[in-house]
Amino acid sequence: MFERDIDSETDRRRERIRFWLTIGVATVLAGVVAALVLLLTRANDDYDRSLGWQAQSLEVIAQTRSVDAALARAEAALGRFAVGLQKKDGRIYEQQWGRARQFVTQLERNVRDNPAQAALVEQLTKEMDSRGAQLGDAALSANYNQTVAAISKFYAAGQGDGLVKIDGLLTQIITNERALLRERNRIAAADRANLDQAILLFSLLGALAAMLAIGATFSLIRAESERRLARREQVAESDRAMQLEAAVEARTAELEQANVALRSEMTEREAAEEQLRQAQKMEAVGQLTGGIAHDFNNMLAVVVGGLELAERWLPGEPEKARRHLANALDGANRAADLTRRLLAFARAEPARPEMTAIDESIGSFAPLIERTIGDRIALTLDLGADGLASRIDRQQFENALLNLAVNARDAMNGHGSLMIRTTPRQAATAAMLAVEVIDTGCGMSPEVRERVFDPFYTTKPAGQGTGLGMSQVFAFCRQSGGEVQIASTEGEGTTVAMLLPVASAPCDIIDEAATDAAVTAGPPAHALTILVVEDDARVLAATVDAVRELGHRAVACGNPLEAEALVEAQLAGGQGGFDLILSDVLMPELTGPEMVARLTQRWPALSVLFVTGYAGDASQEAAFGDHDVLRKPFTLAALDQAIRRTGEARRETRQLAD
Repeated sequence: MFERDIDSETDRRRERIRFWLTIGVATVLAGVVAALVLLLTRANDDYDRSLGWQAQSLEVIAQTRSVDAALARAEAALGRFAVGLQKKDGRIYEQQWGRARQFVTQLERNVRDNPAQAALVEQLTKEMDSRGAQLGDAALSANYNQTVAAISKFYAAGQGDGLVKIDGLLTQIITNERALLRERNRIAAADRANLDQAILLFSLLGALAAMLAIGATFSLIRAESERRLARREQVAESDRAMQLEAAVEARTAELEQANVALRSEMTEREAAEEQLRQAQKMEAVGQLTGGIAHDFNNMLAVVVGGLELAERWLPGEPEKARRHLANALDGANRAADLTRRLLAFARAEPARPEMTAIDESIGSFAPLIERTIGDRIALTLDLGADGLASRIDRQQFENALLNLAVNARDAMNGHGSLMIRTTPRQAATAAMLAVEVIDTGCGMSPEVRERVFDPFYTTKPAGQGTGLGMSQVFAFCRQSGGEVQIASTEGEGTTVAMLLPVASAPCDIIDEAATDAAVTAGPPAHALTILVVEDDARVLAATVDAVRELGHRAVACGNPLEAEALVEAQLAGGQGGFDLILSDVLMPELTGPEMVARLTQRWPALSVLFVTGYAGDASQEAAFGDHDVLRKPFTLAALDQAIRRTGEARRETRQLAD
C-alpha cells in the first residue's frame, strides 16, 4: 500500500511535471509565435507602406504629365481662339487651364512631405500664374474680337521663356520622382524579402509546433479546430472580397452615369448662357427702341413739315421756302447722325482708335443715354475737361459709358440721379483724364467690389444680366492704356471712374456740320467723266443729278452686269474712258467690290469710289482694297470732297508713273 502511494505520488509528480512542462513549452511557443506574429505584422506593414509610396510616386508622375497635357491643350485652344475668334475655343482654353490648376493643386498635396519637390511645385505655380496672366490678356483681346491684338499677345507670350521654365520644372519634378520611385522600389523589394523570411520562419515554427502537438490530443484537437476556423474565415474573406468587388463595380457604374449627366448639364448650361447673352442684347435693343422711334418721328416731322411748307411758299415767298428747306435738310442730317451713332454702338462699324474730345463725345452721346435710363432718372453732365482729348476707340468708349449708365440705372431701381463728370488728373507717369459715372443707388459690398470685373459675374436675378458689362469696361480701359477705379458705399451709391491717358498732341476736331455747310465754290478745275452704278432707280437719278451739279459728266448704270459693256463703249467711242467709277456696294446679282474686281482685271488704272449705307461694309476692308468709301446719306459737299480726293490721287499716281 505504501508503494502504491509512492507510485501514485510519482505519477502525480510526473503528471505535474508533464503539465508544467506542457505549460512551459506552450508558453515558450506562444511567446515565439507572438514574436513572429509581431515581426510578420511589421514586415507586412512595411511592405504595404512601400507599396503606398510607390503608388504616390506614380500618381505624382501621372499628375505632372496631366499638367503638361492640359497646358498644351490650353495653349493650342488659345491659339485657335486668337486666330478664329471662336467662343468654343475660348471655353476650351479656360477649361483646360482650370484643369491644369486642379492637377497642380493635387500635386501640391502629394509632394508636401518632400521639401525639394514641394519647392519645385511652388516655383511651377508662380510660373503658371505669370503665364496665365500673359495668356489671359490674349484671351481677353480675342473675346472682344480683336484678332490682331490677340495674335500679337499670344505670339509675345510664345516668345517668352515662361513656357520653357514650366517645361523644365515639369521635367525636373518627373526626374526627381522617378529617382525617388527607384529608391522606393528598392525598399519595397527589401520589405518583400523581409516579409518572405518572416513567413518562412513562421512556417517552420508552425511545423515544429505541429510535431510537438502530435503527442497531445488536446493540441491536435485544438489544431484541427484552428484549421476549421481558418477555413471558415477564408471562406468569409472570399465572400467579403466578392461583395467588395461587386460594390466597386456598382459604384463605377454610378460614377459613369453621373459623369454623363454632368456633361449633359454642362452642355445645357453653355446653351443657356448663350441664350442669356442673346436675350441681354435683345433687352438692350428693346430699351433703345422707344426713344429712337420718338426721335425719328420728331426728325421726320421736321422733314415732312419743312418740305410741305417749302412747297407752299416756293412760288411767292422763295426766302421762306429756302428757310423751310434748310429746316428739312437739318432734320434729315440729324436722322442720319442718329443712324450712324446707333450703328456705331452696335459695333457694325470697325473699331479704330482715334483722337477723341471726351467732353464733346459725352455731350453728343448723352441723348442716347437719357433714352436708355428712362425719364425717372435725372442725368447731369459736369464736363470739366474742355480741350482735352484721348486717343481711344470712340465707339468702345460710348459702349462702356452706356454699360455703366445701365448698371447705375439698375442699382437705382429706375429712380434717382445720375451724374457724368470729367476732370483732369495727374498720375505718377502721365496726365490722365477721369470720366466718372456717379449714381445714388444701393452701392456695393466689399465682396462684390472684389469680383465686379470677373466675366459672367452678376448680382442681378437670373435672366436680367450676363455679367459681361463691367468686364468690357475693364478691357476697354486696359486696351486704351488706362485703368478703372471704383468707390462705393452700401446704401449711398457708387462712383466708377475710367482713367484715360491724355493725348500728348492737341486733338484737331473736325466740325462736320461746318464742312458740309457749303459746297466748294466754283466749278471743278478738271471736269471728270464718271460712271455711276446704282441698282435703286431713285438713288441713281439723285446721284447722277448731284454729280452733274458739281460740274462733272455722269453716265448712269442701273445694273452692275452692264458696267463692263459701258466701259468698253466709252473707250471705243474715243472719249478716253471713265475717270471714276462711282459704285454702290450691295446690289443684286453682283456686288460693287465684285464688279470692280472684274473691271480692274482688264483696266487696272480705273479709279473707284464706293458709296454705301450699310454699316457692316466698313469692316470689309479686304474687299474695298485701297478705294475710298463714302457713307449714305451724303451731302453735295461730302460728294464733292470725295470726288476731289479721288481725282487728286489719280493725278499723283499718273505723275509718279510718268
